[in-house]
Amino acid sequence: MNLSKKWLNDFVDLNISPKEFSDAMTMSGSKVECYKYENDIINNIVVGQILSIDTHPNADKLQICKVNVGKDEPIQIVTAAKNMKVNDKVPVALHKSTLADKTKITKGKLRGVESFGMFCSLKELGLTVNDFPYAVEDGLFIIEEDCSPGDDICEAIGLNDLCFEFEITSNRPDCFSVIGLAREAAATFNKDFKLKTPKIKSTSGDTADLLNVTVDAPDLCKAYCARIVKNVKIAPSPRWMRERLRSMGVRPINNIVDITNYVMLEYGQPMHAFDFNFVKDGKIIVRRAKNGESITTLDGVKHTLTENQLVIADSCKPMAIAGVMGGEFSGINDNTTTIVFESANFDPVSVRTTARDQAMRTDSSARYEKGLDPNNCIPALNRACELIELLNAGDVLAKEVSVLNFNYDKKRLPLNSDFINKFLNINLSKNEMKSILSKIGCDFDNDDILIPTYRPDLIHKVDIAEEIARFYGYNNIATTELRGSAAGKYSKRQKFDAIVKNTMLSLGFNEIMTYSFISPKAYDKILMPKDDSLRNSVKISNPLGEDTGIMRTTAIPSILDILSRNYSNRNTDVKLFEVAKEYIPNTPDTLPTEKNKLIAGLYGSNFDFFDLKGTIETLLSTLFINDYNVESSSDFYSFHPGRCAKFTINGKNLGIIGEIHPTVCENYSIQSRVYVFDLDMDTLFQNYTTDKTYKALPKFPAVTRDISFVCDDDIPVLKLKNTIADACKQFLENLQLFDVYKGEQIGENKKSVAFNITLRSSDYTLNEEQVNKIMLNVVKNLEKMGAKLR
Repeated sequence: MNLSKKWLNDFVDLNISPKEFSDAMTMSGSKVECYKYENDIINNIVVGQILSIDTHPNADKLQICKVNVGKDEPIQIVTAAKNMKVNDKVPVALHKSTLADKTKITKGKLRGVESFGMFCSLKELGLTVNDFPYAVEDGLFIIEEDCSPGDDICEAIGLNDLCFEFEITSNRPDCFSVIGLAREAAATFNKDFKLKTPKIKSTSGDTADLLNVTVDAPDLCKAYCARIVKNVKIAPSPRWMRERLRSMGVRPINNIVDITNYVMLEYGQPMHAFDFNFVKDGKIIVRRAKNGESITTLDGVKHTLTENQLVIADSCKPMAIAGVMGGEFSGINDNTTTIVFESANFDPVSVRTTARDQAMRTDSSARYEKGLDPNNCIPALNRACELIELLNAGDVLAKEVSVLNFNYDKKRLPLNSDFINKFLNINLSKNEMKSILSKIGCDFDNDDILIPTYRPDLIHKVDIAEEIARFYGYNNIATTELRGSAAGKYSKRQKFDAIVKNTMLSLGFNEIMTYSFISPKAYDKILMPKDDSLRNSVKISNPLGEDTGIMRTTAIPSILDILSRNYSNRNTDVKLFEVAKEYIPNTPDTLPTEKNKLIAGLYGSNFDFFDLKGTIETLLSTLFINDYNVESSSDFYSFHPGRCAKFTINGKNLGIIGEIHPTVCENYSIQSRVYVFDLDMDTLFQNYTTDKTYKALPKFPAVTRDISFVCDDDIPVLKLKNTIADACKQFLENLQLFDVYKGEQIGENKKSVAFNITLRSSDYTLNEEQVNKIMLNVVKNLEKMGAKLR
């Protein structure tokens, strides 16, 4: 919402700097985004009076003018303009001046003749013929205002207003008007608020004799008021009105249209003017549209209406979409002689949905949809008629026609001073509180506050407390310490989640976030069997589209989608992870079970299965989880049957890791090997520990032994490692694999595996006999698995 300082001065006298005004208004709840002068760019442009015009000796299209610019000596201007004559007053951009588009003007020579500046058109001043209707669009601006040579051009033509831009919250519809912001300013600075009641002289006659108004949809129209003006004279608005509209960002058009815009800005009440000649049978009917009914609006667009949308109609056709825009053939034109001024109050939800469905948001709809005060309709209508008489634009008939469907009674709230003082930590008397509230228009009935109807946001006692705080001054309220404990800390689960994410990031993975909604077709793409229980998914009743119709029971399709997108964008080496949720449906009347998963995927020439396996092992080590096992598996349909394994902890399934099946890669258009793991975060958390025990430095020496043996190729190394560890028991300090060999010397389907074993006792030095006994036990356990010493 813009606010003209000149316009504001009509309602409240303020003699302060723009910064002081902005700071105080912001502190009292009306946030000022910025402010600027209309002439903040234009510089060193003055009024000049042409003394003589001579032809240029070297150019047929140029003329040399002597111009009085208020200095001792006239200056010389070379121009191509033709629409001026001697004694005309024109804008002159002097040496080192700036135009509205930031162009810098300096003296120079044109075809060998010196020019000490340039003449200006409206465009070069940032104006149009709407601002000065007597001027020409493309020619030199000939000034008809009362001014003298040397006067600053902005002062001479009224381009000197100060405009503030406010950010108004949607619960304050009253502040979408000059009067509303002026009322706030008067309360903020403790000044008198000067709001005059519109006065209309009127001619004889009654609007009701010519116009009949019916409201067939009272639930959508709280008030409809209309008044007729005869003998209308269409003409440009006076300069003061054009200036104010321009400073508020509205383009002047003609006196009638400008009056409706002026009242909308001043009172916050949208208005419309109908050409009475187009009101069939003199009837205005506020009704719901008929399905398929159409109207062409003022912008020339044809709209098809539905029965949920409100229209203003005559006896046979719609003339306007209520609260949004008028019809093309009911608008004001040069031949209009009689008009109907409309001031109405429409249901905000109806206006908003209509404007949205018809894709036509306007200044009018933007105000209506916030909920306007129906008591404002008649004052705004009277103000429009007052302006008609002030501008001598027509003859106003004596009385308006009104249909009112609302209760005039003001809402009551008790003034609970004890609560307010305690709530705000202040100490004000009831009379002091009443004084503050009266500044914003509140009346009183003993200790009951009568809330003005333009303040629909005042509902509860805390709202009253906020009004007191705003104008008492937030900076005047003493600070108090918070009661209770405000110390916050991370829970164990939050710390766990952070460790998991930070570990994955430190290992070079990038975190992603995907939607929990997927397409049912995703299950086919990952080769999920038709009878798999995971196909039973929670269905979305109102999905955004077919691709988001169900809630995922597995996050593998989600990460494959992102890997596929990266592959198609030619990212060569990609490592991604997500802490995702999977949703397993329960009974129809209960919410689904949410499973927390850590899912990661990678592809690229520098990565293979063991890179991803090492990622899991590093993560488990970071979480102090050591009792895990890895077993090969071919039970997971989305993975390559010979390159897949499952992780378990104490016999409980932790997750799956493997190379994605080539068919699945083809379904996702990835022509590279892809590796993915899917771990259960809840299982990880259950086995995660932060307990750290102290272990003293060893006092006794260690003994190392190497052992090499031959076993079947299908026996996992981890199983061998665990067998050795069980045999060494408490004496094992370190166990390191250092060689795996396959070849002719070993035999077909066999492999040679070599470990380095470090043994140590914390109580004594191990002797040769004890070490040999331990190693013998290792060999016996390995032989039970079919392994033999090399």
